[in-house]
Amino acid sequence: MAQAKTNPNYKVIAENRRARYDYAIEEDLECGIILQGSEVKSLRQGGSNIADSYASVEDGELWLINSYIAPYEQAKTWGHEERRKRKLLVSKKELARLWNETQRKGMTLVPLVLYFNHKGVAKLKIGIAKGKKTQDKRATEAKRDWDRQKQRLLRHGG
Repeated sequence: MAQAKTNPNYKVIAENRRARYDYAIEEDLECGIILQGSEVKSLRQGGSNIADSYASVEDGELWLINSYIAPYEQAKTWGHEERRKRKLLVSKKELARLWNETQRKGMTLVPLVLYFNHKGVAKLKIGIAKGKKTQDKRATEAKRDWDRQKQRLLRHGG
């Protein structure tokens, strides 16, 4: 978050906080996203949700599916569809690697953060993830609770 204070253009638009709970993120990747003008305006106002969305490699292209960008009120005539498929931009080498990863058992592409970078360009960080089982989620929660308890004990001196 130190970057947000130093640069006025950097701004997190939407974050998928549940992704790290439901999935074990092995690796993450920054990619561009093709947007229409009304979508960019809507994102600048902060109206979006990527919690229910996922990324998929189809026909040699990477797509963001089921992401929500709120309609922009001033663009009534030339607006955009709220839940349309949006193309993601990655290199051919990265695309081939992502396709290979998703063919492995249980691997999926999960959007983590949608943000404007330091240049003011919309970017999406996707994670190559494996779904967690219920016991893994419980173990993660127990570890997080123990870390909180440990911090509390250290702060108050025992």
